[in-house]
Amino acid sequence: MFQGTGSDVGKSLIVAGVCRAFTKRGLRVRPFKPQNMSNNAAVTPDGGEIGRAQALQARACGLPASVDMNPVLLKPQSEIGAQVVVQGKVIGNARAREYQAMKPKLLPAVLESYARIGADADLVLVEGAGSAAEINLREGDIANMGFARAANCPVALIGDIDRGGIFAQIFGTRAALAPEDAAMIVGFIVNKFRGDRSLFEGAMATIAERSGWPALGLLPFFAEAQRLPAEDAFGLGAVAARATGELTIAVPMLARIANFDEFDPLRVEPSVRLVFVRPGEAIPLADLIILPGSKATIADLAFFQDQGWHVDLLAHARRGGRVLGICGGYQMLGTSVADPQGIEGPAREAEGLCLLDVETVLTGEKTLREVEGVRLSDKAPFRGYEMHVGRTSGPDCARPLLRFADGRFDGATSRDGLIAGAYVHGLFADDRQRAAWLGSLGARSEIAYDATVERTLDALAEHCEAHLDLDAMLNAAR
Repeated sequence: MFQGTGSDVGKSLIVAGVCRAFTKRGLRVRPFKPQNMSNNAAVTPDGGEIGRAQALQARACGLPASVDMNPVLLKPQSEIGAQVVVQGKVIGNARAREYQAMKPKLLPAVLESYARIGADADLVLVEGAGSAAEINLREGDIANMGFARAANCPVALIGDIDRGGIFAQIFGTRAALAPEDAAMIVGFIVNKFRGDRSLFEGAMATIAERSGWPALGLLPFFAEAQRLPAEDAFGLGAVAARATGELTIAVPMLARIANFDEFDPLRVEPSVRLVFVRPGEAIPLADLIILPGSKATIADLAFFQDQGWHVDLLAHARRGGRVLGICGGYQMLGTSVADPQGIEGPAREAEGLCLLDVETVLTGEKTLREVEGVRLSDKAPFRGYEMHVGRTSGPDCARPLLRFADGRFDGATSRDGLIAGAYVHGLFADDRQRAAWLGSLGARSEIAYDATVERTLDALAEHCEAHLDLDAMLNAAR
C-alpha cells in the first residue's frame, strides 16, 4: 500500500508507474483504492463509476476498470457535503460528520472488493488517501492505516520534497502515528526530487536512521506526468496556457468542476492554447469557450454569474464565437435548471444562460454508460461516456449534436449552429472527434492521444524501475 505524508505527494502517479512496471515483468497486477474523494470519475464497463486515477492505473495494468478497484468514492457537492458512491452506485449524500459515522459500516464492502480484486492477481497495489497521519480521522478509518491493518497490507510512505520540509513530513508522520500503525510501514519514498541526487544521499540515510524505516527510493521529478489524466482540480489553476497555438480554447474553472480530465488531449495539442480561466479572471478572447461538467449545476451556475463570466460569454456569443457545454455546462446554457427533488441541495429552480432554447429538470436515476456514435454535423465518429442526472428538452433539441450507435440522440444546437451542448464526456479523447472539432475551428490535430498516454505510462514505469527498489516492495508484499 502506498500512503502519503499529505495530499498531492504523488501517490496516484507512483501507483500507476509501479502497476505498469510490474505488469511489464509479467505479473498479474491490480490497482485498488479503498476510499477516494474526487469529482473526476470514470465510467466502468460494469456500469458503475470510480475515481479517474484508478481507471488510469487499470490501464497501466492493461485491464478494463472495475468498480471493485475503488469501492468507496466521495464526490463533493454544494451544501449537502458529498455524494457517496459504493461499489459503483450512489447510496446517498452525507455531510462530513455524517460520513465519519458511516465509515465503519463501509469497511465490509471495501474488504469484499479487495478480496475480489486479489482473487485473480499476483499483486495488488493499494493507494491511500490524503495523509497517513490524519489522527483526527483515525477512528473508523478505511482509507489509510485502518485499511492497512484490516487487510494486513504493508505500507510504503511517500513524502514530497518539492513542497519542502521533507524531514518534518516523514519524522512528523512517524511521531503522529500509533506504534501499531507505524509498524505497518516497511519503507519510505522521497518523491519529486530535483537537482543533484548525490547531494541528498546522506539525507536519505539520516531519514532511514531516525525514522527506523528503510529507504525505498529517491524518485526524481517526472515532468511528463502532465501528459497523463489528472485526478484533482487543485492543480488546474497552476497549469499555464501555452504561449503559442493558433487556436484559443477557454474553460472556466467552476467551483465544482467535474470530469475535467477530458480537456487533457486539448492541452497537449500543439495547435491549441488551452486556458483554464481562474476565479477572478475574465474569460479571454477565444475561438471556443467550453462550459465544463459540474457536480452541482445550479450552484455552479450561480458561481459562474458571480464571477461575471456570463457577461464575457454573452459578448463572445454576440461576436459570433463558438460555445460548447458538456453535461452540467450544457444544462447551464439552457433557459432554466430545476431541482424539484433536492438532488443537489434545497429544491429550487434557476434561470439559465439562455444561449440554448432548452430546459433541464434534475430528476431520475443517474445515467452511467459508455457510448459511441457520430457528430451529426460532419458524421465524425466518437467514443465517450455519460455520467449525469436530469433530462433536458426543448426546441433546440430538435437539432441534436450527437447520434449514438443505438439510434438515440444527445444534445442540442442553436439555429445558427454556433452554440451547442451534450451530455457526453470524453469527446476530445477520441482522436477522430478532436480532429473534427479542431478542423471546424481552422486548426489541425497533431497527436494520437491514446498512444501518447501509453508511451508516457511506459516512460513512467522505466522511471520507477530506475529509481525505486521494486524488489524490496515485492518482497514486502510476499
